[in-house]
Amino acid sequence: MKGPSPHVRLDANHNRKIVAVMANKAVVGEKVGMTQVWDDANRVVPVTVLHVAPMRVVQIKTVERDGYNALQVTFGEKDARKLNSPDRGHFEKAGVAAGKRVLELRLDNVDDFEVGQEIKVDTLAAGEFVDVTAVSKGKGFAGTMKRHNFKGQRASHGAHRVHRAPGSIGACATPGRVFKGTRMAGRMGAEKVTTLNLRVVSADPEKNLLLVRGAVPGPKGGIVVIRDAVKIHTKGDA
Repeated sequence: MKGPSPHVRLDANHNRKIVAVMANKAVVGEKVGMTQVWDDANRVVPVTVLHVAPMRVVQIKTVERDGYNALQVTFGEKDARKLNSPDRGHFEKAGVAAGKRVLELRLDNVDDFEVGQEIKVDTLAAGEFVDVTAVSKGKGFAGTMKRHNFKGQRASHGAHRVHRAPGSIGACATPGRVFKGTRMAGRMGAEKVTTLNLRVVSADPEKNLLLVRGAVPGPKGGIVVIRDAVKIHTKGDA
């Protein structure tokens, strides 16, 4: 498998190099939870445990035929008799055992993959940086103080039962309307979130477990997509 191709530019504001790499590796996992491990310097490192079951390539999409490069993969097992005819035919055409879910992984280069190939957690190695995408936890209906970090109104001195209210959302005559995008109360969470530049602590192919440093979006049992980090920050000379 080809390694990532780096493109470096200097961020003068933070005195760091931003290394943009091409995403050539990606896996799908399930969030197990968080724990902590100790590094070589005996420091506690918070990690998120991800279960990455072996994936099977069902279809390969290319720029020439589909307009973009991607892998269509499946994982787990599912009784083919419980699939509808189009899905069952799709798996049979690829010669791949039916899985419980089908996902698409966008990559910059798919030349090294073939239909039926198995992708495991050892695709990633300790020390690499990854971007993790998942659907965040749903919080339900939330006010502006929780949803948008509003300050709120006065605690006293004339404030009457409006302590957590958002305040004015627009004038009466001019403009005479509420602007689109005004931050207000509403449903919070359950959105697609990507956390950048998480370091891989370890990858265990025997137990199909991946440990990444830091927190990962979503609840326990949620599906996450792990791929090569596309923006790696390193220290550089200004």
